[in-house]
Amino acid sequence: MRYSVMLERMPAEEGMPGYYYAHVPSLSLTTHGLGIEGALEAARDLVNLWNQQKRAHSEPIATQAEAILATVEVA
Repeated sequence: MRYSVMLERMPAEEGMPGYYYAHVPSLSLTTHGLGIEGALEAARDLVNLWNQQKRAHSEPIATQAEAILATVEVA
């Protein structure tokens, strides 16, 4: 299965330089990891655990929904 992952550098004030948030919009999951590869690996692990938990409880596994990244400008 394939899921979109949105990456976002963690703010400096959080005290974790080099870390990124990894958001999986289709599942409403967020994790983090060191660097882009670390964040993607954390997201992969989290999605695998999420899906295993769903299977264990005979719940449906969500599929990928279309993900669109957009920005807005505010004053």
